[in-house]
Amino acid sequence: MIDAHRYATDPTPPRGRDAWRDVGLRLAAPAVLLWLAVVGAGLLLTGPLAGLGERELTVNEWFVAQRTTTFDAITLWWSDLGTTVTVIGVAVLAVALLWWRSRQWWYAVVPVLAVGAPASVFVLAALVVGRDRPDVPQLDQAPPTSSFPSGHTGAATALYVTLALAAQRIRRTWLRVVVTVVLLSLPVLVGYARLYRGMHHVSDVVVGALNGLVCALLAWHYLRRSRGPLADTTEGSP
Repeated sequence: MIDAHRYATDPTPPRGRDAWRDVGLRLAAPAVLLWLAVVGAGLLLTGPLAGLGERELTVNEWFVAQRTTTFDAITLWWSDLGTTVTVIGVAVLAVALLWWRSRQWWYAVVPVLAVGAPASVFVLAALVVGRDRPDVPQLDQAPPTSSFPSGHTGAATALYVTLALAAQRIRRTWLRVVVTVVLLSLPVLVGYARLYRGMHHVSDVVVGALNGLVCALLAWHYLRRSRGPLADTTEGSP
């Protein structure tokens, strides 16, 4: 069960060494297991299940057939929501905002943890798997990493899901719902754009999204908290 208010119900600051211990035991260690699962899936897709990649290519070819000048430009913006520069920039701004509003550094660092974990899993998995990108015209310059899993989708999912969880502390219902829906839609747009622009197979995007989602939940729950009276929160506060 996801406890969206875990940092509000227990606002007591942890000791630094306890926080580091929890990062290791509750985030880094599970991320290693996640990496093993991602690598296993990738080796299957490039080995015994290589035929699936050939069938996935029909999806990429369908997207190529749907391309228009207008949508080429729109999907470039969507794809940029998951780039390293954008994700790091938004994460840093989120840390500053959460720290300013909550005065809880242990809560404010969650977006950075959420982004760092899937990035590590993605980079190390891509080095092992080495899957080729779809054999279709690509609208972006391919980064040096391999196609599997999608780093853009993973980073976007981890960041924006984490921010959606933080948004549950917004007290105005209409604003909380709007912000949550917008944030959760962003990873979907990133994944769609990566397929449309010919940069990934469907399975790359699916596994990338799962990588980001799992890491977001691990990062959100990285610190041991105890349940207590709901702390006072300022209306509209994250």
